[in-house]
Amino acid sequence: MRADRLLVKAGKAVAVAAVVAWSIVPIAFIVLSSFKPGRDIFAVPPKLLFEPTLLHYQHLWQRWGSFFDGLINSLIVTAGSAVLAVAVSSLAGYAYSRHRGRVLAGSVYLLIGVRLIPPIVVTLPLFPIVNLLGLNDTHLVLILLYTSFFVSLGTILMRTFIDQVPRELDEAATIDGAGRLTVLRRIVLPLAAPGMLAVAVFVVVFAWNEFLFAFIFTATRAKTAPFVLSEMISSVDGVDWGVLFAAATIQLLPVLLFVIAMNRFLVAGLTAGATKG
Repeated sequence: MRADRLLVKAGKAVAVAAVVAWSIVPIAFIVLSSFKPGRDIFAVPPKLLFEPTLLHYQHLWQRWGSFFDGLINSLIVTAGSAVLAVAVSSLAGYAYSRHRGRVLAGSVYLLIGVRLIPPIVVTLPLFPIVNLLGLNDTHLVLILLYTSFFVSLGTILMRTFIDQVPRELDEAATIDGAGRLTVLRRIVLPLAAPGMLAVAVFVVVFAWNEFLFAFIFTATRAKTAPFVLSEMISSVDGVDWGVLFAAATIQLLPVLLFVIAMNRFLVAGLTAGATKG
């Protein structure tokens, strides 16, 4: 029996190690390659010992200034999407948590259905509408699209967190003369703050790395970092892999640090409702 348990634990350890390696190895390859001389990037066998160089980062700054403009655009769009998505999801989550009815219960399936729609399905019909409204190639169109795409999941997450706030607190505040917005702002949302941060983490990761919407709805003024990375891949001068890996490393770093800092809120979002009775 003990041997069986050890075998099961060993199998789990091997599975976890395989998943970690599957995730970490490509990232490590990109980061290390950004510091390798060009001739060593695709050397066979791979060179693990090499003299680091910052030449690729220097060339990135000199040749692809648009990439850093794209980073600024990504920051604007990501921050705007996170703030708007958290605000809308919090209000909607409060409504779903504190009110019951067949219509509300049925609309949850609609929210899930919206989240499951592939983005490409809605991009083409939206394109003429966005042009008609004059929103093409603006930060606003990406903020609205990212918020709309993620507010369904955000609402479900916020409902789960707000459900954990006792209704008695709402009733006590109402008896004391507090209005519904006051109850929401001063009692419910502060207690559901971990949920708001969890939603923000999901939106930030999605918006920072999203490519399809940026590719279709932006051209010059509002193009994001992933869009510029695609331009580097399709450059007429050929792909400078060292510069491309340097750009990918810089684009990865902010969101990686953010996810590490907010790790416990990300886990809370992934496990929301798992232990609810």
